[in-house]
Amino acid sequence: MLFRLAAAFVAGSATLSLAFAQDVPIYPVEAFFETTNFRLAGQNGAWTRDGERLLISSDETGIYNAFEVDVETGARRQLTFSRQNSIYAIGWLPDGESFLYTSDQGGNELNHIYLHQADGPAVDLTPGANVKANFLGWHKNKRSFYLSTNERDARTFDIYAYDTDSLERELLFENDLTLGDLKVSPEGTYAAGILENSAKDNDVYLIDLRKPGGFIRFRNQSDGSAPKVVTPHDENVSHSVLAFRPDGTRLIIGSDEAGEFKDAYAVNLRSEKKEQLVRVGWDVSSVSYSPSGAYRVQSVNEDGRTVTTIWDMSRKRAVAMPVGMPEGAVTSVRFSPTEDRVAVHVSSSSAPTDIYIVPLDERTIDPGRMTDALKGQIEEDHLVPAEVVRYRSFDDLEVPGILYRPHGSNTMTPAPAVVWVHGGPGGQSRATYNAMIQHLVNNGYAVLAANNRGSSGYGKGFYHLDDKRHGEGDLRDIVEARAYLESLDWVDGDNIAVMGGSYGGFMVMAALAFHPEAFDAGINIFGVTNWERTLSSIPPWWGSFRQRLYDEMGDPETDAARHREISPLFHADQVTKPVLIVQGANDPRVLQVESDEMVEALRANDVPVNYVLFPDEGHGFQKRKNRITASEAYVQFLDRHLLGDTIPTN
Repeated sequence: MLFRLAAAFVAGSATLSLAFAQDVPIYPVEAFFETTNFRLAGQNGAWTRDGERLLISSDETGIYNAFEVDVETGARRQLTFSRQNSIYAIGWLPDGESFLYTSDQGGNELNHIYLHQADGPAVDLTPGANVKANFLGWHKNKRSFYLSTNERDARTFDIYAYDTDSLERELLFENDLTLGDLKVSPEGTYAAGILENSAKDNDVYLIDLRKPGGFIRFRNQSDGSAPKVVTPHDENVSHSVLAFRPDGTRLIIGSDEAGEFKDAYAVNLRSEKKEQLVRVGWDVSSVSYSPSGAYRVQSVNEDGRTVTTIWDMSRKRAVAMPVGMPEGAVTSVRFSPTEDRVAVHVSSSSAPTDIYIVPLDERTIDPGRMTDALKGQIEEDHLVPAEVVRYRSFDDLEVPGILYRPHGSNTMTPAPAVVWVHGGPGGQSRATYNAMIQHLVNNGYAVLAANNRGSSGYGKGFYHLDDKRHGEGDLRDIVEARAYLESLDWVDGDNIAVMGGSYGGFMVMAALAFHPEAFDAGINIFGVTNWERTLSSIPPWWGSFRQRLYDEMGDPETDAARHREISPLFHADQVTKPVLIVQGANDPRVLQVESDEMVEALRANDVPVNYVLFPDEGHGFQKRKNRITASEAYVQFLDRHLLGDTIPTN
C-alpha cells in the first residue's frame, strides 16, 4: 500500500511539520475514472417488451456507448462502438432490437436523434449542420414518438411526431412563442411548455395538438385551440412542467406560488382547475408515472440529497424498498412492461451509480444488482461520505455546503483544503458521487462544496439574492468559506485553494482578482472571464431562457458597464496567486478565447499559470482519458502550490 505524507513549512521556521498522514491507500487517478458510469435509457424505453433486457449507456469503453443488459444474469452486450462522440440511449423500439439514441459532435451540444438499426447503419432523424434536437416522449402504444428541433428557426423548437415503422414525420406545432421545457402527453393530444417572463416569473402554456383539417400554425383563439396559459397569477411565480398523467386528464406542474419551494400540482385539462399534489417543504424536482398510471414516482431535493418515493396509487401509500437495498439516492425509476419490477439507479456521495432491479411486491429481501461501477478498483470504505454543513457569511446569512473530510485528518495532521464552487448561475452542489472530488480527498485534500447565495434548492428567496449582484455577495460567501474551513481544527488553514467550473470558474477568477489574498491558489475550469462576450455569444437554441438569464445577470445592451466591472479578465493585473485553467476547444457556452485571453493576461503579469486545453471537448469532459488528465492536473497543481512538492511517499 502507498500512504501519503504531505509536509508544509511552519511559518517562521525552517523545520518541517507533518501536515497530513493518510490512513488509506492513495489510489492512482485511473482508478477513480475507470469506475464505470451507467445510465438507464429513458422513461418507457429502458425495458424490452418481454422484460428480459435493459437498454443503458455506459462509458466503460472510455466514452459513452449503448449496451443491453440481460436482467437475469446482468451480462452486458455492447451495441454501439463510437470512439469520438458520446452516445446516450433513449429507448427501445417495439422490436426490441432497434433503438433511439442522442449524440452531439465533439461537445458542441448540437445533439441529433438517431435510430440504431439492428441490421443496418444508424439513421440521423434530425440532420442538419446547425440543428439541435430533443426527445419529448413516446406515444402510449409506441406507434409513434415525439421530437423537437430548431431546424426552422435556431432560436426555438418545433414539435414533430415520427411514425415508428415508416419514420415519416408530421409537424405538430410551430413554436413561435419560443416555449421551453416541452413535454407531450402519452396520447399525443396535448403538449405543454414554459414561457419565461423574467428570472422570477414564467407561465405554463397548454398546446392542443389535435388539428382537424390539417395543420395551422396558430389556430384562431376563438375556437379554444390556440396555446393558452394554464397558470394565471398576479405576483411573480416560477413554474416547471413535470409530466402528464397517463390517462391524459391531468398536467403535473411545479410551482412556488405557495411559498419558498416548488410544490407539485395537478391541472385538470378540461376545467383547468388546479389541486396540490405534493408538498414537503423542499423543491419537488420530478414527478412521473408508470405507463398504466398504477404508480406515481416523485423526487424531492431535500437539503442537497435526492429523496424518491414510488407511490402505489390504489393502496395510497409508498412502496417499501427491499431491506437489502444499499443506502443512497434512488433515481431514474423505469417500470417493467408488467409493472411488477423497476430498474433504478442507486448511488450516494461515496458510491457511484449502480443499476438495481427492484420487485414491487415488497416480499423480496434483496434487490437484483445489475452492475458494479467500482469494478474492484477502489475499496468503497476508502471513499469519503459527504456531510451537509452550514456556515455564516459576512452578513450573517447561513450558507449551505457539502463537506468532504479526508481519512485520518485531525488536529495533529490537518488537511489542506479546496473550496469548490458549482456552475450556474443558479446551480447547486449536492451530496452525490463525484469522482473528481473523491480523487482530491483521497490525495489528502478536504473539499467544501459551497452553495453560495443564488444557489438553487434552498428556496426562491435564497435563489434570487444574487440577481444582478453577481460577483458581490455570492463571491463574499465563497471568501467566507475559507474562514469556515480555518475554524475546523482538522483543516490546515494556511493552505486553502478555490476551484470551480463554468460559473464556478468565474467565481474562482473573481476571487483571485477582487480578493487576491483570500486563497493560496485557484483552478478555473472553463470559467467565464469576460461577461460582455459570454452574454453576447449565447447559443441561439437557448431561446426564451435568454430572457430569464438577462433578467438575472443583466442585459448586455444596458448593463455592459457592470459586466465589464465584474469580469476578471479586465482586472487580471490584480491576480497574484497561481492559477490552473482548463478548457474545451468546442465549448459553445464559454468560448475558448475566454481562457486564452485570461492565460495571456496572467502570463504578462508574471503570475504562475498552467493551461490545459482539450481539442475534443466542450463544456464538460465526456472522454475518460481527458477526465483523467484533468484530475491529475488538479492534484499536481495543488501539490505544487499548496504543499511545495514536499510530498514523500513510501
